[in-house]
Amino acid sequence: MARLLSLHDVHVRFNTAAGVVRAVSGVSLDLAVGETVGLVGESGCGKSTLGKAIMKLVPIAGGEIIVDGVDIAPLNRTELINMRRKVQMIFQDPYGSLNPRSTVGRSIAQPLVIAGWKPDATAERVETLLRWVGLPADAKQRYPHEFSGGQRQRIGIARALALSPKLIICDEPVSALDVSVRAQVINLLEDLKTQFGVSYLFISHDLSVVEHIADRVAVMYLGTIVEAGGRDQIWRSPQHPYTKALLAAAPIANPRAARARQRTVLQGELPSALDPPTGCPFHSRCPIAQDRCKMDKPALRPVGGGALAACHFV
Repeated sequence: MARLLSLHDVHVRFNTAAGVVRAVSGVSLDLAVGETVGLVGESGCGKSTLGKAIMKLVPIAGGEIIVDGVDIAPLNRTELINMRRKVQMIFQDPYGSLNPRSTVGRSIAQPLVIAGWKPDATAERVETLLRWVGLPADAKQRYPHEFSGGQRQRIGIARALALSPKLIICDEPVSALDVSVRAQVINLLEDLKTQFGVSYLFISHDLSVVEHIADRVAVMYLGTIVEAGGRDQIWRSPQHPYTKALLAAAPIANPRAARARQRTVLQGELPSALDPPTGCPFHSRCPIAQDRCKMDKPALRPVGGGALAACHFV
C-alpha cells in the first residue's frame, strides 16, 4: 500500500525553566493509505506531542514529517492550510475542543469557511456531516453544553471530516467517555473508515481499544518507539519487555485467563524527559536489563514476522 505518512527520526524539544524537555526522541514511523496505526504508551511518553507535531501545532527540532509525499517543515501559511485539508485531528476533550460560545453548526463549518466554501454549500455540508455521525440536523443550532460527552465527540468527528481528509489523528478520542459510549464512538470511527477510506493514527493508553481498531501498533516509551508490528503479532507474541508489561497490566474479562497469564511488573516511575536515562531508555525499569543496557541504546530492528523491537535481548 502507498505511504500516506512517513516520520523519519523526528525530535521535539521544549525549553522550560527547569531545562530542555525531550518530548520526542528520534521517532520513525510509516502509515499507509486506508490503515489504522495504534500508538500506545503510558501518559507522558510523548504520544500526543507527536500527533501535534504531525499537525504542525508544535515545531520539530529535527527529522522529517512527510504527509502525502510533502515535507511539512518548510510549508508557509497558505501551504499549511492546504495540507490540513488532508490531515485533521480529533482531540481528547470533546468539550474543551469546541468553542462554548459558537453553535455546533458554526464549529463544524469553521474548516469549510477557512477553505473558502460558499454559505449555501457550507450549510448543506454541515447537515450532511451531522447525519454521518448520527446527529439530527437541528443540532447545528444548539451549543456544546446541550450535548452529552459522546455527542460532543461526534461533533468533533464531524468537524474533522468536513474537508474529506485522508488522515485523521485521533488523540485519545474515547478516554473521557463512559464504556458503553466509548464502544459506540469506536464503531462509528470504523464505519467512517470503511465508508470513506480515511486513515487513522489512533493515540491511546487503552490497549483494549487499540486492539479493536488498529491494523498495526507502535509502542512508545519516553519519546521513542520500542516495538512496532501487526496488531495480532503484538498481542500474541510481544517482544519488548515494556510491551509485555503493558499487555500484562491490561484488564481481561475472563478471570481464569487473568489468573493464568504471566505478570510483568514495572518497577519505579516513568523517568523524566528532562533527564532521560543513558543507553536504553527503559533500562531503569526493565526486569531483564544488564550492564550493556545502561550504556548502549538499542536500535529498532527486525525481530521476525515484519515486527520491530528496540531491545538487546529480544
